[in-house]
Amino acid sequence: MLRLRRDGLAKAAGSTALTLTHAGETLTVSLRRLRSARRFTLRVRFAARDAVLTMPARASLREAREFTERHAAWIAARLNRLPDTIPFRDGAVVPLRGVDHSIAHRPSARGTVWAETRFALDTALCDGFDLCVAGREEHVHRRIVDFLKREARHDLEAAVERHTRALGLPARSVGLRDTVSRWGSCSASGSLNFSWRLIMAPAFVLDYLAAHEVAHLEYLDHSDRFWALTRRLCAETDRAEGWLSTHGAHLHKFGATE
Repeated sequence: MLRLRRDGLAKAAGSTALTLTHAGETLTVSLRRLRSARRFTLRVRFAARDAVLTMPARASLREAREFTERHAAWIAARLNRLPDTIPFRDGAVVPLRGVDHSIAHRPSARGTVWAETRFALDTALCDGFDLCVAGREEHVHRRIVDFLKREARHDLEAAVERHTRALGLPARSVGLRDTVSRWGSCSASGSLNFSWRLIMAPAFVLDYLAAHEVAHLEYLDHSDRFWALTRRLCAETDRAEGWLSTHGAHLHKFGATE
Protein backbone atom coordinates (compact mmCIF):
# COMPACT_ATOMS: atom_id res chain seq x y z
CA MET A 1 0.00 0.00 0.00
CA LEU A 2 1.22 3.48 -0.87
CA ARG A 3 0.63 6.21 1.68
CA LEU A 4 1.23 9.81 0.69
CA ARG A 5 1.60 12.80 2.97
CA ARG A 6 0.08 16.16 2.06
CA ASP A 7 -2.18 14.94 -0.71
CA GLY A 8 0.38 12.59 -2.13
CA LEU A 9 3.56 14.65 -1.84
CA ALA A 10 6.26 15.20 0.72
CA LYS A 11 9.41 17.26 0.70
CA ALA A 12 12.55 15.19 1.23
CA ALA A 13 15.95 16.86 1.02
CA GLY A 14 14.45 19.66 -1.04
CA SER A 15 12.93 17.43 -3.70
CA THR A 16 9.45 16.01 -4.19
CA ALA A 17 9.10 12.54 -2.71
CA LEU A 18 6.59 9.81 -2.02
CA THR A 19 6.41 7.77 1.16
CA LEU A 20 5.80 4.09 0.57
CA THR A 21 4.69 1.56 3.17
CA HIS A 22 5.44 -2.07 2.33
CA ALA A 23 5.25 -5.03 4.73
CA GLY A 24 5.28 -2.68 7.70
CA GLU A 25 8.28 -0.67 6.48
CA THR A 26 8.11 3.00 5.53
CA LEU A 27 10.26 3.78 2.51
CA THR A 28 11.09 7.09 0.83
CA VAL A 29 11.02 7.41 -2.96
CA SER A 30 12.38 10.68 -4.35
CA LEU A 31 10.89 11.87 -7.64
CA ARG A 32 13.18 13.23 -10.34
CA ARG A 33 11.59 14.69 -13.46
CA LEU A 34 13.71 14.77 -16.61
CA ARG A 35 12.74 16.16 -19.99
CA SER A 36 14.92 13.53 -21.63
CA ALA A 37 13.27 10.62 -19.76
CA ARG A 38 11.03 8.45 -21.89
CA ARG A 39 10.02 5.97 -19.21
CA PHE A 40 9.98 5.41 -15.46
CA THR A 41 13.19 4.05 -13.95
CA LEU A 42 13.96 3.15 -10.33
CA ARG A 43 17.30 3.01 -8.57
CA VAL A 44 18.38 2.66 -4.96
CA ARG A 45 20.87 5.15 -3.53
CA PHE A 46 23.35 3.62 -1.13
CA ALA A 47 24.33 6.77 0.76
CA ALA A 48 20.83 8.19 1.15
CA ARG A 49 19.39 4.71 1.69
CA ASP A 50 16.34 5.55 -0.37
CA ALA A 51 14.96 5.00 -3.86
CA VAL A 52 14.82 7.48 -6.73
CA LEU A 53 12.16 7.36 -9.42
CA THR A 54 13.20 9.13 -12.62
CA MET A 55 10.13 10.05 -14.62
CA PRO A 56 9.23 11.89 -17.85
CA ALA A 57 8.60 15.59 -17.29
CA ARG A 58 4.95 15.33 -18.32
CA ALA A 59 4.14 12.17 -16.38
CA SER A 60 1.49 12.54 -13.70
CA LEU A 61 1.89 11.93 -10.00
CA ARG A 62 -0.82 9.29 -10.27
CA GLU A 63 1.35 7.38 -12.76
CA ALA A 64 4.36 7.77 -10.48
CA ARG A 65 2.33 6.46 -7.55
CA GLU A 66 1.07 3.46 -9.49
CA PHE A 67 4.52 2.60 -10.85
CA THR A 68 6.11 2.84 -7.41
CA GLU A 69 3.38 0.72 -5.84
CA ARG A 70 3.90 -2.03 -8.42
CA HIS A 71 7.59 -2.14 -7.57
CA ALA A 72 7.29 -1.82 -3.79
CA ALA A 73 8.63 -5.32 -3.15
CA TRP A 74 11.67 -4.67 -5.35
CA ILE A 75 12.45 -1.40 -3.56
CA ALA A 76 12.15 -3.00 -0.12
CA ALA A 77 14.31 -5.96 -1.13
CA ARG A 78 17.07 -3.74 -2.52
CA LEU A 79 17.07 -1.49 0.52
CA ASN A 80 17.17 -4.45 2.89
CA ARG A 81 20.24 -5.80 1.08
CA LEU A 82 22.24 -2.64 1.71
CA PRO A 83 25.10 -3.30 4.15
CA ASP A 84 25.01 -1.66 7.55
CA THR A 85 26.60 1.75 7.94
CA ILE A 86 29.85 2.01 9.90
CA PRO A 87 30.24 5.05 12.19
CA PHE A 88 33.71 6.46 12.81
CA ARG A 89 34.20 5.28 16.38
CA ASP A 90 36.61 3.23 18.46
CA GLY A 91 37.03 -0.28 17.04
CA ALA A 92 35.50 0.45 13.63
CA VAL A 93 37.44 -0.80 10.61
CA VAL A 94 37.94 1.84 7.91
CA PRO A 95 39.93 1.55 4.67
CA LEU A 96 42.72 4.03 3.99
CA ARG A 97 44.10 3.86 0.45
CA GLY A 98 42.43 0.47 0.17
CA VAL A 99 44.01 -0.98 3.33
CA ASP A 100 41.83 -1.69 6.37
CA HIS A 101 42.68 0.29 9.50
CA SER A 102 41.07 -0.12 12.93
CA ILE A 103 40.14 3.09 14.72
CA ALA A 104 41.93 3.10 18.09
CA HIS A 105 40.83 5.81 20.52
CA ARG A 106 43.75 7.05 22.63
CA PRO A 107 42.11 9.55 25.01
CA SER A 108 45.28 10.37 26.94
CA ALA A 109 47.55 10.71 23.90
CA ARG A 110 48.69 14.00 22.42
CA GLY A 111 47.95 15.02 18.85
CA THR A 112 44.93 14.36 16.64
CA VAL A 113 45.00 11.36 14.26
CA TRP A 114 47.89 9.25 13.02
CA ALA A 115 48.38 5.85 11.38
CA GLU A 116 50.24 3.08 13.17
CA THR A 117 51.37 -0.41 12.23
CA ARG A 118 50.45 -3.14 14.72
CA PHE A 119 52.99 -5.86 15.42
CA ALA A 120 52.29 -9.29 16.89
CA LEU A 121 53.94 -9.64 20.30
CA ASP A 122 55.11 -13.21 19.69
CA THR A 123 56.51 -12.84 16.17
CA ALA A 124 57.09 -9.08 15.80
CA LEU A 125 55.43 -9.36 12.39
CA CYS A 126 52.89 -6.90 11.06
CA ASP A 127 49.51 -7.68 12.60
CA GLY A 128 47.44 -4.91 11.04
CA PHE A 129 47.06 -1.16 10.96
CA ASP A 130 45.44 1.39 13.26
CA LEU A 131 44.14 4.92 12.93
CA CYS A 132 44.88 6.34 16.36
CA VAL A 133 42.70 9.20 17.59
CA ALA A 134 43.64 11.37 20.54
CA GLY A 135 41.27 13.43 22.66
CA ARG A 136 37.74 12.99 23.89
CA GLU A 137 35.44 10.29 22.58
CA GLU A 138 32.89 12.73 21.16
CA HIS A 139 35.60 14.18 18.90
CA VAL A 140 36.57 10.87 17.27
CA HIS A 141 34.18 11.16 14.32
CA ARG A 142 35.15 14.73 13.42
CA ARG A 143 38.85 14.05 13.79
CA ILE A 144 38.71 10.99 11.54
CA VAL A 145 36.78 12.94 8.88
CA ASP A 146 39.26 15.82 9.08
CA PHE A 147 42.18 13.40 8.81
CA LEU A 148 40.72 11.62 5.78
CA LYS A 149 40.02 14.94 4.07
CA ARG A 150 43.60 16.10 4.65
CA GLU A 151 44.96 12.86 3.23
CA ALA A 152 42.57 13.04 0.27
CA ARG A 153 43.59 16.61 -0.53
CA HIS A 154 47.27 15.70 -0.35
CA ASP A 155 46.93 12.73 -2.70
CA LEU A 156 44.51 14.39 -5.12
CA GLU A 157 46.54 17.57 -5.46
CA ALA A 158 49.65 15.51 -6.18
CA ALA A 159 47.82 13.37 -8.76
CA VAL A 160 46.21 16.38 -10.44
CA GLU A 161 49.56 18.18 -10.61
CA ARG A 162 51.16 15.13 -12.22
CA HIS A 163 48.42 14.68 -14.82
CA THR A 164 48.07 18.38 -15.67
CA ARG A 165 51.83 18.53 -16.21
CA ALA A 166 51.57 15.60 -18.61
CA LEU A 167 48.63 17.23 -20.40
CA GLY A 168 50.08 20.72 -20.46
CA LEU A 169 46.91 22.36 -19.14
CA PRO A 170 46.49 23.80 -15.62
CA ALA A 171 43.58 23.18 -13.28
CA ARG A 172 42.10 26.31 -11.75
CA SER A 173 41.55 24.69 -8.35
CA VAL A 174 41.12 21.36 -6.58
CA GLY A 175 38.25 21.04 -4.12
CA LEU A 176 36.71 18.35 -1.93
CA ARG A 177 33.04 17.40 -1.67
CA ASP A 178 30.97 14.58 -0.21
CA THR A 179 28.80 13.96 -3.25
CA VAL A 180 26.65 10.89 -3.71
CA SER A 181 26.04 10.79 -7.45
CA ARG A 182 29.57 11.41 -8.74
CA TRP A 183 33.17 10.93 -7.65
CA GLY A 184 34.53 13.99 -9.38
CA SER A 185 33.65 16.92 -11.60
CA CYS A 186 35.30 19.49 -13.85
CA SER A 187 33.73 22.89 -14.46
CA ALA A 188 33.99 24.86 -17.69
CA SER A 189 36.37 27.21 -15.87
CA GLY A 190 38.74 24.36 -15.00
CA SER A 191 37.84 23.86 -11.34
CA LEU A 192 38.12 20.22 -10.28
CA ASN A 193 36.15 18.74 -7.39
CA PHE A 194 36.42 15.27 -5.92
CA SER A 195 34.76 13.17 -3.24
CA TRP A 196 37.03 13.00 -0.22
CA ARG A 197 35.93 9.38 0.17
CA LEU A 198 38.30 8.44 -2.65
CA ILE A 199 41.07 8.31 -0.04
CA MET A 200 39.45 5.11 1.24
CA ALA A 201 39.76 3.47 -2.19
CA PRO A 202 42.99 1.88 -3.48
CA ALA A 203 45.53 4.42 -4.73
CA PHE A 204 45.07 3.46 -8.38
CA VAL A 205 41.37 4.39 -8.14
CA LEU A 206 42.10 7.87 -6.80
CA ASP A 207 44.76 8.35 -9.46
CA TYR A 208 42.30 7.34 -12.17
CA LEU A 209 39.67 9.82 -10.96
CA ALA A 210 42.29 12.57 -11.01
CA ALA A 211 43.24 11.63 -14.58
CA HIS A 212 39.57 11.43 -15.58
CA GLU A 213 38.80 14.96 -14.42
CA VAL A 214 42.07 16.36 -15.78
CA ALA A 215 41.16 14.89 -19.18
CA HIS A 216 37.98 16.98 -19.01
CA LEU A 217 40.17 20.08 -19.12
CA GLU A 218 40.77 19.12 -22.76
CA TYR A 219 37.44 17.47 -23.59
CA LEU A 220 34.40 18.47 -21.55
CA ASP A 221 32.49 15.37 -22.67
CA HIS A 222 32.80 11.58 -22.70
CA SER A 223 33.73 11.20 -26.35
CA ASP A 224 36.12 8.59 -27.73
CA ARG A 225 38.83 11.28 -27.72
CA PHE A 226 38.20 11.90 -24.03
CA TRP A 227 38.51 8.21 -23.14
CA ALA A 228 41.64 7.83 -25.25
CA LEU A 229 43.24 10.72 -23.37
CA THR A 230 42.14 9.35 -19.99
CA ARG A 231 43.70 5.98 -20.79
CA ARG A 232 46.88 7.71 -21.93
CA LEU A 233 47.08 9.57 -18.62
CA CYS A 234 46.14 6.52 -16.53
CA ALA A 235 46.89 2.98 -17.68
CA GLU A 236 44.68 1.62 -14.86
CA THR A 237 41.51 3.26 -16.23
CA ASP A 238 39.59 0.05 -16.95
CA ARG A 239 40.67 -1.61 -13.71
CA ALA A 240 39.64 1.46 -11.70
CA GLU A 241 36.28 1.70 -13.47
CA GLY A 242 35.67 -1.94 -12.59
CA TRP A 243 36.60 -1.37 -8.95
CA LEU A 244 34.26 1.61 -8.67
CA SER A 245 31.43 -0.31 -10.30
CA THR A 246 31.82 -3.17 -7.81
CA HIS A 247 32.92 -1.42 -4.62
CA GLY A 248 32.42 2.32 -5.06
CA ALA A 249 28.99 2.60 -3.46
CA HIS A 250 30.28 0.87 -0.32
CA LEU A 251 32.54 3.83 0.45
CA HIS A 252 29.41 5.73 1.46
CA LYS A 253 28.68 3.35 4.34
CA PHE A 254 31.62 4.70 6.35
CA GLY A 255 31.24 7.62 8.70
CA ALA A 256 27.51 7.51 9.36
CA THR A 257 26.55 9.49 12.44
CA GLU A 258 24.22 7.96 14.97
